[in-house]
Amino acid sequence: MNVKRIMTNIETSDPEKAALFYGDILGLDLLMDHGWLQTYGSAETMRVQVSFASEGGSGTPVPDLSIEVDDVEAALARFKAAEIPVEYGPVSEPWGVRRFYVRDPFGKLINILQHE
Repeated sequence: MNVKRIMTNIETSDPEKAALFYGDILGLDLLMDHGWLQTYGSAETMRVQVSFASEGGSGTPVPDLSIEVDDVEAALARFKAAEIPVEYGPVSEPWGVRRFYVRDPFGKLINILQHE
């Protein structure tokens, strides 16, 4: 048996709130829409990974999701333009990533990062 995919499910009474954050800002495509469930994603090939942490690194809280992007500064500009507050960073961390934290519309702490 091989794990093919891992999906995150975030509970909300209003799945439409994901459109701006995950669709417009992060550029993910709406792959599936059942009304009660919306799935965003991309055609990008990704590794299957699950992380377990006692902290988020550099003394920060553990983020609910980590999203790796190819241009963290462009992502930061999009979040700022959408007036979404940055809760941490941007900062270049000693383990080789540049990152910042924001909260999605559901209150989840999101780590936006780029490997340097």
